[in-house]
Amino acid sequence: MSWDVSGLNERLVRDVVVYILAPLALALTHGRHIGYRVNRTAIRNTVLLSLFVLPFYVVGSSLPTIRAYYPMWETGAALGEFLPHALKQFIVAVAAETYYRGLLCVGVREIGFKSVFISPVVYAFHHLYKPPIELALSGPTDVLFGAVDYKSESILPSVVAHGLGLAALDWLVLHPPVVPPELVLRLLSWLPIPL
Repeated sequence: MSWDVSGLNERLVRDVVVYILAPLALALTHGRHIGYRVNRTAIRNTVLLSLFVLPFYVVGSSLPTIRAYYPMWETGAALGEFLPHALKQFIVAVAAETYYRGLLCVGVREIGFKSVFISPVVYAFHHLYKPPIELALSGPTDVLFGAVDYKSESILPSVVAHGLGLAALDWLVLHPPVVPPELVLRLLSWLPIPL
């Protein structure tokens, strides 16, 4: 967390070094499997998890705090500009999932299902600066992603759900809301956090 970055390219370098290469080195030196596995179960769970979280991204993209925060790094809606941005975001998601779900969940699966509860606190700390609704959802999301990856013995479900979700969120925020913001705000007005 102390390696501060200012742009997406710098974030990409930092995250690949800290969250992909370091966990892979630890896994290799300790004979651990951290979820770089693709099989039928992982693919099925990837599709199911991605379909489950997609509505959250669609609804979330209508919230004023989310629209004010995203995209985190400047991009435009033109495909020539957006697709490279989305690919970089996907690599950032691969890095996050390698660390949080790979190293801290699948990598210690021998302790049992409780391994899915290791990373939510660290994950939440990394979301402190984000919109309050995102911070509130980070813990349950971390547990859900960890549980699916644990059962899959693969980080593929969380990598795809997170990576495609980030791209979808940025795309949605760059366009008029799919769901009217006033409807979402009215339906979520019971929440005690700014939306």
